[in-house]
Amino acid sequence: MLRNWYARWMYGWETRLTMRDENRVVRPLEWGFEWIVPFLEANGLGGAIPDPEMVRDNGAAEAAMVRINELLVRHSDVFFGYKRPTDFRLEERFPELFPTNVRPETLAKDAALKQQAIDGTLKPAQFLRFTSPERTPYPENDLVNARWYPAPAHKDPARPRQAIVVLPQWNADGFGHNSLCTLFNRMGVSALRLSMPYHDIRRPGELERADYAVSANTGRTMSACRQAVVDIRCCIDWLEEQGYEHFGVLGTSLGSCYAFLASAHDPRIRVNAFNHASTAFGDVVWAGQSTRHIRQAVSEAGMTQERLRALWAAISPISYYEQFAGPAANGPGKDILTVYSNYDLTFPKEYSLKVVEAFRQSRLKYEIRVLPCGHYTAGETPFQYLDGWYLGWFVYRAYKALREEKASGVRRSAAREHETEKQALTH
Repeated sequence: MLRNWYARWMYGWETRLTMRDENRVVRPLEWGFEWIVPFLEANGLGGAIPDPEMVRDNGAAEAAMVRINELLVRHSDVFFGYKRPTDFRLEERFPELFPTNVRPETLAKDAALKQQAIDGTLKPAQFLRFTSPERTPYPENDLVNARWYPAPAHKDPARPRQAIVVLPQWNADGFGHNSLCTLFNRMGVSALRLSMPYHDIRRPGELERADYAVSANTGRTMSACRQAVVDIRCCIDWLEEQGYEHFGVLGTSLGSCYAFLASAHDPRIRVNAFNHASTAFGDVVWAGQSTRHIRQAVSEAGMTQERLRALWAAISPISYYEQFAGPAANGPGKDILTVYSNYDLTFPKEYSLKVVEAFRQSRLKYEIRVLPCGHYTAGETPFQYLDGWYLGWFVYRAYKALREEKASGVRRSAAREHETEKQALTH
């Protein structure tokens, strides 16, 4: 009885939170070949490009897009590959909110921050900027932005430098997950809080929300995902240039999808925290409450869940479990935390459980934590503190284990050198 009451209460609260924003726009289904064809041509995959006459027929266009996805899954190392940027730089400016809704309290917070910047009571922050390897028609989106939270120098000069790339949820404002970054700094871990494609300062002026990151335009959504993944890997490149040795990712919701794909294709990423995770991109868009406007668009075009899943296979974590768990990606080992919610209406629990099952069947070291709330309510009191505890405690232990791993490796190396010297003297 009590459990049923709690479930009804939680689902009601979750629904109210997902219904607050009234600026979601229903855009028609578009195939978006123009977003993916240039990549195929530039990387010798042009055989999958459909004839221009074909794309005028919806059936032929859908079949062509499915073939493109199948090709990209087979060549995912190319799809998520990139040329390292050469224009890394740190920029100092006042942090801004970049709200994605028009609720009075959000607009008031935005105005207050701008006034603090004028008054001089708001401290400027550092941001890593560089040009994304994935180009789009929007110059502001192609200039990557990541707020830099460097940890203070440790008193032990031999301690390895460690860093994590943090990706908040879809439509996060410019302050989302910043508190996690300051928490990691207290652990001695530096953090780059990445603005995902089409988010905050990267958002085109024509948008109120980060609509182009996930939309009924299939090709553009794939482009946004590729851009996010290579941007994460570029952040690791910059951190490596700064002398960091251990790397991780923490992603929430859409950010967890991007983080998984980056880690599956980059052996440098050892620490993995997936805060709300799911299997297939199309399943979440179809079944999730916060993407109901996209489902409306694709449903009106006659799409089904199974067909939508195939159209986004190339950007679905389920397509890359083998790479994530395999020797090439796994390297010396990955530490994994997956957090899901019992009453999630955005990443339905059934899909999160499939992620858990996939990890159970792998040889990876993983942990599971379950929140007694939903997707949106995870950001509300008291659940945000429980979620933060799960994430923070995992990150702390994972990076500590990496330090111990390095120390034991150094000790073994020193012991081998000593033994070699002894043998040389003996002979």
